[in-house]
Amino acid sequence: MIAGAALALAVAAPTWAADPVKIGFITKFPVPFFATMENAAKDYAAANPGIELVFGQGASATDIEGQIAQIESMVTQGVQGIALTPVDPTVAQALDKAVAAGVKVVLMDNDIPGWNGRTALATTDNYAAGKIAGEYLKSVLKPGDTMGILEGVPGVPSLDDRVNGMIEGLGGLDVKIVGRGATGCTEEQGINLAEDILTANPDLKSIYAACGPPAAGAAQAIRNANLAAKPILVGFDFCCGEAEALEAGIEDATVAQFPAKMASLGVEALVKAIRGEPVESLIDSGAALVTKSNMADFQ
Repeated sequence: MIAGAALALAVAAPTWAADPVKIGFITKFPVPFFATMENAAKDYAAANPGIELVFGQGASATDIEGQIAQIESMVTQGVQGIALTPVDPTVAQALDKAVAAGVKVVLMDNDIPGWNGRTALATTDNYAAGKIAGEYLKSVLKPGDTMGILEGVPGVPSLDDRVNGMIEGLGGLDVKIVGRGATGCTEEQGINLAEDILTANPDLKSIYAACGPPAAGAAQAIRNANLAAKPILVGFDFCCGEAEALEAGIEDATVAQFPAKMASLGVEALVKAIRGEPVESLIDSGAALVTKSNMADFQ
């Protein structure tokens, strides 16, 4: 009789894995890359009933206070987990408070160095992806050629890795870096910095941009410059006007991430963690080289 009652109770009671979860999903700023991530998170939730998503986003690539406010708002709204693309390591203090309140945290896109509060990191291996760009540049440049580098936001590990990985990918090729600076991952700053570098170096051989918007900005600067010989342009992200620049032959290559995969893997890891299931601490969503000849495979 006791065994029968226990069996009936076990059948009637919902399993923990079936319990609904409420998740905050916070991205850095409004560009297509993060819109793709949001859409993928929505698709994942639609395909897996019981997941409620609350979305938040910062205003720019340097909107630290805005992201902190989003984190605090998610905790107030009672989320059980937060999936976050951290805009800066200094948001860790707000995340510490969330974790102390029992909220699980999965980081996406980039890590927070030295912060141990995350359950998992779903990301592109940005250093390895940067090497893909550098290896391509090595194949088309020769010793003594010049290069300008359009950085993203210095101090953000994933963006720094894209530059450092590219340099390693050059494999010791003697390339002279004649200009280098931050762009905030914006097209406007990309245009301005590329114009400055091209003005000072009209025979520039190459430009590497660590984010999609400044790559598109560099393409515009190259158009405007009316140079005798176009520099080789390599970007990162395959977004924000890069497809048009590749099609026009102004951008030569870029490195594509897989933001939809990154988002779905991040949400999946967070749901598993909330439901008490094991989760890998590092989840690599991959990267690939895109050129005009294969870009249709990535659209």
